[in-house]
Amino acid sequence: MGRRLTPLTLDNLTDLPKPCRRCVFWELDPVSGEAAVKAGRPELEKESWISAVLLEWGSCGRLVYVDEMPAGFVLYAPAAYVPRSTAFPTSPVSGDAVQLMTSRVLPGFQGQGLGRVLVQTVAKDLVRRGFRAIEAFGDATWASPDCVLPADHLTAVGFKTVRPHPRFPRLRLELRTALSWREDVEMAIDRLLGAVQKEPALRPL
Repeated sequence: MGRRLTPLTLDNLTDLPKPCRRCVFWELDPVSGEAAVKAGRPELEKESWISAVLLEWGSCGRLVYVDEMPAGFVLYAPAAYVPRSTAFPTSPVSGDAVQLMTSRVLPGFQGQGLGRVLVQTVAKDLVRRGFRAIEAFGDATWASPDCVLPADHLTAVGFKTVRPHPRFPRLRLELRTALSWREDVEMAIDRLLGAVQKEPALRPL
């Protein structure tokens, strides 16, 4: 079974699940997001957001493929690029952290450890780029796929709660800890994904 990870770009944006291509929950503030949906242009807003972040900050997502079929993805960026983050009761994201916005493994590919590998890949990328941590808002009452990740999933892959909340705790993964398991990350990726084929990002990382 061939598997590979690749940076998210405008060229492979169509490989996101269709509902996620049309979702601007994180990319726009609540008022602008509602206006984009009513105007029937959320996909254009999504493309515009990814284009701007790629140009100004660099890689902001990863896709994982299994036998050349899109199997999952992850999106992340500094909170300054994520307007919705300020609407959460446990905001703001710490200044030394990048926000893990959302991640999803598609049905049929779950239970293979791909969710953990996606988070580890983000950690590896951000360690190279000099960041100290990843933070995310979790949903403590998560019941079905949504834009906010289950808090239980985040704790299962190494995040710790830094600001509790009955519904939306903010969690953090320290990358100095990730430094100590970089070899484990490499081994996990090699084991779960086989020979990882990396495509160049739009700019050096």
